[in-house]
Amino acid sequence: MSYINQASWDRIVRIALGIILLYLGWAGVVPGGLGVFLKVIGFVPLITGLVGWCPLYALLKVRTNKV
Repeated sequence: MSYINQASWDRIVRIALGIILLYLGWAGVVPGGLGVFLKVIGFVPLITGLVGWCPLYALLKVRTNKV
Protein backbone atom coordinates (compact mmCIF):
# COMPACT_ATOMS: atom_id res chain seq x y z
CA MET A 1 0.00 0.00 0.00
CA SER A 2 1.33 3.41 -0.98
CA TYR A 3 1.26 6.16 1.59
CA ILE A 4 1.74 8.89 -1.02
CA ASN A 5 -1.54 10.79 -1.28
CA GLN A 6 -0.45 13.63 -3.56
CA ALA A 7 -0.25 13.74 -7.33
CA SER A 8 2.94 15.00 -8.96
CA TRP A 9 1.32 18.34 -9.87
CA ASP A 10 0.23 18.77 -6.24
CA ARG A 11 3.75 18.06 -5.01
CA ILE A 12 5.27 20.56 -7.47
CA VAL A 13 2.84 23.30 -6.39
CA ARG A 14 3.56 22.62 -2.70
CA ILE A 15 7.32 22.66 -3.19
CA ALA A 16 7.16 25.90 -5.17
CA LEU A 17 4.85 27.50 -2.59
CA GLY A 18 7.13 26.43 0.25
CA ILE A 19 10.20 27.87 -1.47
CA ILE A 20 8.40 31.15 -2.18
CA LEU A 21 7.19 31.50 1.40
CA LEU A 22 10.62 30.70 2.81
CA TYR A 23 12.25 33.17 0.43
CA LEU A 24 9.84 35.93 1.44
CA GLY A 25 10.58 35.31 5.12
CA TRP A 26 14.31 34.63 5.04
CA ALA A 27 15.27 37.26 2.44
CA GLY A 28 13.55 39.95 4.47
CA VAL A 29 11.06 40.79 1.71
CA VAL A 30 8.34 40.58 4.35
CA PRO A 31 9.68 42.00 7.65
CA GLY A 32 8.47 41.68 11.20
CA GLY A 33 6.10 39.14 12.64
CA LEU A 34 4.64 38.18 9.29
CA GLY A 35 8.14 37.43 8.01
CA VAL A 36 8.79 35.14 10.97
CA PHE A 37 5.44 33.45 10.34
CA LEU A 38 6.41 32.84 6.69
CA LYS A 39 9.76 31.39 7.80
CA VAL A 40 7.95 28.83 9.92
CA ILE A 41 4.89 28.07 7.80
CA GLY A 42 6.90 27.77 4.58
CA PHE A 43 8.33 24.46 5.74
CA VAL A 44 4.89 22.81 5.83
CA PRO A 45 4.14 22.79 2.09
CA LEU A 46 7.82 22.20 1.28
CA ILE A 47 8.13 19.10 3.46
CA THR A 48 4.74 17.66 2.54
CA GLY A 49 5.57 18.20 -1.13
CA LEU A 50 8.95 16.51 -0.82
CA VAL A 51 7.55 13.57 1.12
CA GLY A 52 4.36 13.26 -0.94
CA TRP A 53 2.12 12.71 2.05
CA CYS A 54 -0.19 15.29 3.59
CA PRO A 55 -1.58 14.57 7.07
CA LEU A 56 -4.65 16.75 6.41
CA TYR A 57 -5.39 14.78 3.24
CA ALA A 58 -5.04 11.55 5.23
CA LEU A 59 -7.36 12.82 7.95
CA LEU A 60 -10.02 13.87 5.43
CA LYS A 61 -9.41 10.77 3.24
CA VAL A 62 -8.52 12.93 0.22
CA ARG A 63 -6.12 11.85 -2.52
CA THR A 64 -5.00 13.84 -5.53
CA ASN A 65 -3.14 10.91 -7.02
CA LYS A 66 -4.80 7.96 -8.69
CA VAL A 67 -3.55 4.70 -7.21
